[in-house]
Order: sequence, then C-alpha cells, then structure tokens
Amino acid sequence: MILTGSTARRIVSLVFVVTAVGFVAAAASAGQAHRAHLAATTPSRLIAIRAAHHPGFDRLVFEFTGPPPPRQQVRYVNRLVADPSGRPIPIAGRAILEASLFPATARDAAGTATAPERTAFALPNLMSVVRAGDFESVLSYGVGLMRRTSFHVSTLTRPSRVVIDIDTPFRTVLKKVYFENLPRFAVGTAPYVTAVLRPVLPGAPATGVMDRLFAGPTQAESAAGLGLQQSGATGFTGISIGGLVARVRLTGTCSSGGSTFSIADEIYPTLKQFATVDFVKIYDSAGHTEAPTGQRDSIPFCLEP
Repeated sequence: MILTGSTARRIVSLVFVVTAVGFVAAAASAGQAHRAHLAATTPSRLIAIRAAHHPGFDRLVFEFTGPPPPRQQVRYVNRLVADPSGRPIPIAGRAILEASLFPATARDAAGTATAPERTAFALPNLMSVVRAGDFESVLSYGVGLMRRTSFHVSTLTRPSRVVIDIDTPFRTVLKKVYFENLPRFAVGTAPYVTAVLRPVLPGAPATGVMDRLFAGPTQAESAAGLGLQQSGATGFTGISIGGLVARVRLTGTCSSGGSTFSIADEIYPTLKQFATVDFVKIYDSAGHTEAPTGQRDSIPFCLEP
C-alpha cells in the first residue's frame, strides 16, 4: 500500500496522540500509586505510653492516633543505641528490649513531643522505657527489664495500640528506693529524700534497688515532687557488699554542680536499708573515692559541693 503524504502525516499524528495518552495515563497511574504509598506510610503518632501488671506478665502499651504501625520489630539487644547517631543511651535494667515501630513518630506537625522520652514503671519486670530514635518514620524505644524473659507482641484497635506482654515467671520482694524530694529541698526542710517501694529479685536486692534508682521515679511520683539527682552519673557497675560496707562504682560523668545534695544522698539510704550495710563507699568511673579503706562512708571528690 502506498500512502499519500497527508495520510502518512495523519497516521504519525495519531500514533503520537495515542503514545502521549499512554504516557499521561502511565504518569497518572504512577502518581496515584505514589500518593497511595505516601498515604499508606503516613506515620502514626504516639500519644501515650502505659504499663500495668497482670497475672504472669507486665503489659506495655504504646497508644497511637491513626492505625497501629504495621511494622514492629521487638528484640533483645546488648545495649541501647540512638538512631541515627549510634551513640549509646543509658537505660536501667539487667536486660534490654528494643522496640522499633514503622511508620510512626512521637511528634506533631510543629515538632512538639506527643509522648514522653523517658518514663519509669514500678512493675515486677518492667523498669523503664527510653526513646532511642524518631527518624524517617521509624520510632524506637528501649525497654529496661529486671530479667530477660519471653514476650509477645500484638496490635489492638479502638484505640490503636502496640502491646508488648513481658513474662514475669519469678518472685520479687519490695524494697525501698530513695529519691530527692524537690519541694522540701527547695525550702530547706529536711529530710531531702523520700522512700518509695520497688519490686526486686530476692537474690540480688542491692543490685535491684540500684537499678530502680537509676530508672527514676514514676510519672505519678514525679508529679508529687520526687526526682532523681544523678550528678552526671548514668548508671553503676561493680556493686559489692562485705564487712558491713557496700561499694558501688558510678558510670558516666560525675559532678555535684556545686550543690550540697548529690546522688550520694540517694544512694546512702537506699543501700543502708539492708542489715549487711552500715557504710557506703561510692567511686567515680575511674575507681576513685576519698576514703577507700575503713568503715566509713566515702564519696569521690567530684561529688563534693
């Protein structure tokens, strides 16, 4: 078949139009898919962190607006690190669960936090929950525990929640932990500490109360005016008791900040509640204390006012 010039031009034009329409349709379809993907990955906003004990387990609840984040990774880790910097994050406990949720955030459109960065719980296994990251729609928290046990993760709706049930197959005893009483210290009315009860393992109560001390007060206790004066310390290591003397080594930095009240004022009564402890020697991270020998209390120089 021989085509005239005008016929050939019409065919070429028709092919161009059909091809252009195909490109437009494909682009529209890709745009719709992209928008659908964005809608599907809009971060759910964390608005509350709660926990409670039930027979046989502690239940930790992350509550969200919108649907629960569809991806959850919960696992045990040796240490908690920040996302994305990779720096270590202090967290109290003998075991650490890391919970990563996607897509999720703990901030509103203005960047204001909508859930706590750090909170403590006085439950048999669950001690503390600490945010590790809120970056590129990945929200991560560390969960400090008294013991490494099995756990179960589920999601619930109305309201939207991610739930972690942490088993508690062990016995605990209640011991005292002393926190700074901020209102009393502010007006110079002693005593400057107030005791609260915490569950600890009966076989290692001194380690247990120190872990609970560094976990900090619960939200209700903080609202009542209790606080943790850390004096720069991030935790402890190497606690030992012998000859009526408890020895504990702090980690992190160490400074009283010029205050007459320091972390020593919380550690002393917390450890002296035990019949085997009459004196407490506190060491800095380098292993130094003012009076390393003898039956007397001792603090490192960095805790002097």
